Amino acid sequence: MSDGIRLNKYLSEAGVCSRRAADDYIEKGLVKVNGNVAVMGQKVTNTDAVTFKGETVQKNDKTIILAYNKPIGLTCTAAQADSDSIFKHINYPIRLQYVGRLDKDSQGLLLLTNDGDLSNAIQKSVNNHEKEYRVRVNKPVTEEFLNHMSNGVPVLDTVTKKCKVRKIDNYSFTIILTQGLNRQIRRMCDYLGYKVVNLKRIRVCNIKLGNMRPGELRELSSFETDELRALVAHKI
Repeated sequence: MSDGIRLNKYLSEAGVCSRRAADDYIEKGLVKVNGNVAVMGQKVTNTDAVTFKGETVQKNDKTIILAYNKPIGLTCTAAQADSDSIFKHINYPIRLQYVGRLDKDSQGLLLLTNDGDLSNAIQKSVNNHEKEYRVRVNKPVTEEFLNHMSNGVPVLDTVTKKCKVRKIDNYSFTIILTQGLNRQIRRMCDYLGYKVVNLKRIRVCNIKLGNMRPGELRELSSFETDELRALVAHKI
């Protein structure tokens, strides 16, 4: 990196954010290089001291993608003061960001990476990448309920995208979403008079939760990584 790389790419490769988000942070004056407020288009090298919101940023030479089975009770936040933050429990030596949050009362598959552009490409709803959940509710699952869920439900001043919903048993179903509105499944169920008893994410794109134990963390296999990158390659 003798000639330097653009600062937004540096921040992305350090796992801070996507390049697009980095541009926004730079414009807002949240990024400094060698103690000076950074400017758009600026280039940096490994000898430069880069900070984001006052914290030192260090570019990683290796891209990390992990699968994590988030337990109920932990929060998807990077806030250092939050003792329930997933990062307080994972304690991984490299700065990572989560790909699509799970709320505190939900559990299951969470991807973690230091590749901001990959994270952004997976999360953007316009890219239609699938996320699959197994849901248990407090009332019997009816055909009417399944039809409503699959065809779109009014939440948060919009109507959810059509999705795939399949009944498992009288109180459980799976749902495959391609968007990620705040507490979307819970809000959809609430609108139809149901309460979610348990919500577990079991797949993100091609990555499956499988038999991972709550709190377990693993690196993706090379096959999983290659397949995932092929799925999102044209979106980055």
